[in-house]
Amino acid sequence: MNDEAGSGTDAPPGAARRMSAWMILAVVTAALAICCCSAAVGLLISWSAGLFHSPT
Repeated sequence: MNDEAGSGTDAPPGAARRMSAWMILAVVTAALAICCCSAAVGLLISWSAGLFHSPT
């Protein structure tokens, strides 16, 4: 009896591993984009509030 015949998937065994690697890369990229954008917004708000201006 062949165990692979009843699996119902046509993808090679490494395909799931590659897909999860792409998913991890996408999640890391999205997290970095969110982090950088929120840091840029925070700096913009701080600058517009005058926190980076020298006191006179």
